Amino acid sequence: MALRITASAAMLGYLLSRFDLASLLPAGHWSTIPWVAAGLGAMLVAIVLSAVRWQQVLTALELPTELPPLVSYSLAGLFVGNFLPSTIGGDVLRVVRLSARNGQRPASFASVVLERLTGFIVLPLITLLALAVHPELLHLGTATGLALVLPIATLVALMVIVVVGVNPRLGSRLAGKSSWLRFVGAVHLGLERIRRHPRAAVSVLVAALAYQLCLVLAAWLAAQALGIHVAWGAVLAFIPVVMIAQVLPFSVNGLGLREGALVLLLAPLGVANHQAVALGLLLYGMNMAVSLLGAPAFAVGPRTEPIMAEPAVAVAQ
Repeated sequence: MALRITASAAMLGYLLSRFDLASLLPAGHWSTIPWVAAGLGAMLVAIVLSAVRWQQVLTALELPTELPPLVSYSLAGLFVGNFLPSTIGGDVLRVVRLSARNGQRPASFASVVLERLTGFIVLPLITLLALAVHPELLHLGTATGLALVLPIATLVALMVIVVVGVNPRLGSRLAGKSSWLRFVGAVHLGLERIRRHPRAAVSVLVAALAYQLCLVLAAWLAAQALGIHVAWGAVLAFIPVVMIAQVLPFSVNGLGLREGALVLLLAPLGVANHQAVALGLLLYGMNMAVSLLGAPAFAVGPRTEPIMAEPAVAVAQ
């Protein structure tokens, strides 16, 4: 964690030292408010869509759950994830609260893992499809390279996880581990159940696509607030790459990585470095502001229900 904090501080320090900090603020302060408000609204809708995505995963895992508690757990998890130096805390909170409700912790853990992994599919595909539709973006040097390498590497990593997860021997063994290897075991458990419900898997991907597109829209609205006018095709191609980069384990909540990625990706489109950094910081601030809505949900705590739960060992098998 000390290394991650140091890395974030170093990246931000390097970027901010290259221009006057006053240039981060737009010239027309009042004109930015409607755009920022719209961006915050898009992020709120995205939170609901993320809960819908989680609900679809749970349905595929044969654990149907009502949407309102999932929205509450998602808000609480977002609050914890943004106000602690890692997003893992938010995911753990979601697992704990959902399993307190349904009594099936291994399957609840699997649902959160698989929900997260949908981003490994949807974000690269959005970028690659946008590049295919807008071939002029394939000639932007470093920006094009980053927009190709990172999504393809993400898809390759996903394939490795799935191959290991579907292996009946390795996946079932790892499902019982108490270390981080339970991650692969959760993939195995989830895929075994989803294979029995292919239509539900399609619903999961549709919900995941709607969620990610809503976040892309929020980024476009934030760019408009700062006077950054980039074509929608370029936004579709490059913002998902930024979303992938900011979850890499080399910084705290993406600070530094997100801003650096925006500088590399938007510079060939005529966006000044200080504007790209300002966009990254605005997106971070908007995310923090929306996550404050999760404070009441975090403080209230889970509401358990009297249910008959399967033994954890049986679920893992």
